[in-house]
Amino acid sequence: MKEFFRGVAKVIVPPLVYLLMRIIWWTTSKKFHFISPVSEVQHVCVCWHGELLMSPQAYRKIHRKQPASAIISSHFDGSLIAGTLQLLGIRPLRGSTKKGAKQVLLQAFKSIKQGEEVLITPDGPRGPRHSMSDGAVGIALKSNLPIFIMNFTAENYWQLKSWDRFVIPKPFTKVDFYLQSVSLEGMDFEEAKEYLREKMLEHTIP
Repeated sequence: MKEFFRGVAKVIVPPLVYLLMRIIWWTTSKKFHFISPVSEVQHVCVCWHGELLMSPQAYRKIHRKQPASAIISSHFDGSLIAGTLQLLGIRPLRGSTKKGAKQVLLQAFKSIKQGEEVLITPDGPRGPRHSMSDGAVGIALKSNLPIFIMNFTAENYWQLKSWDRFVIPKPFTKVDFYLQSVSLEGMDFEEAKEYLREKMLEHTIP
């Protein structure tokens, strides 16, 4: 019975979440701040797990036709996220850089070779919040690609009590997006992880 209800949820929930995302998107006032130029070159793209309601939409606003995939956990809630992102034209790669890492990383490198940009939440799928897993940095260093950072803040918002403190901007509020391209060239692994985390914390809701 549990599997039946989960199967139903996988069909029903993503379109409803997508509709909610679009309603909030359409009813908010948005301003885009390019902290550094984001060129047309291929990137590895990152946002915090708690910013997933808006950041993928900002990505599609800027890169309307860019082929993209996203690393999404193999858990049930990951299935709901995957179904929602597919409605934005973002292909899911199931697994995480903590569990099933080898398989999902191979998928990510294959996607990059095919010209896709790979989206990752470095603190997903289960946190801790604003922590930095190895995945985004490892893929960027191995592929020699810059990282496209997407953050946002909102004047008025709801913040869930979940581990990621998920942020939902209130309709008709102002949302500021902060976008930047950073290079990890010349850094060692741990230095690159700390640098990326610092950059991602510059413009985010506490």
